[in-house]
Formats: sequence, C-alpha cells, structure tokens
Amino acid sequence: MTNEKTERIARLNDLFRKGIGVGGKMLQTSGIAAMPITDQAAIRDKVERFNAFTEDNDPHNEHDFGSFEHNGVKIFWKIDYYDPTLSMGSEDPSDPKQTVRVLTVMLASEY
Repeated sequence: MTNEKTERIARLNDLFRKGIGVGGKMLQTSGIAAMPITDQAAIRDKVERFNAFTEDNDPHNEHDFGSFEHNGVKIFWKIDYYDPTLSMGSEDPSDPKQTVRVLTVMLASEY
C-alpha cells in the first residue's frame, strides 16, 4: 500500500473515531455494555481522544487500533473495514465510497 493511501486511511479513521458513528458503525461488546453508563461514556471519550499511537499498536500507521486503562480495566478498540453491504471486507479502505468503518470497543479480556 502506498504512503498516500495509508495516510488517507489514518485520516479517515481519525475522523470516524473522533465522531463515533459518523461515517460508520460503532459496536461495544457485552462487557462494555454491562458497565455503568457513566463508564461507557468515559470510555467512548477516551476512544475519541486516543492519540498514543506507537509502532507496537499501530505498525501499519492506519490508526485502527488502540488500548488504554479505565478504572484499572484494560480496554481495546479496533476499526475494521467492510464493503457497503457489510458482507465482506472493503477492497479499498482509503475510499470512503466503498468502505464502511466498524469500530468495536471491548474489554481486553473479550479479545
């Protein structure tokens, strides 16, 4: 993949993540859903503000994964790329016309 495409994917992922639900879908696992609503809101806020990308958690420079702790619990978030029907992966995640982003927030223990 070219640097230009990778940079575009990272920009699109950041825009999507910072406006959770805009341009894609946001899911949370049952572990997150079982938490009090105030914790769920705080976790979504941390996902939106996440900027601690490193070679370890972002080896492809796409800004599609992150992890952090919330009240002593490890949280993961991950963006996956699907075609507009959500039936298979997107052929080109750098093209928002043929890609639906799905962000999943989960307890690390649910991964």
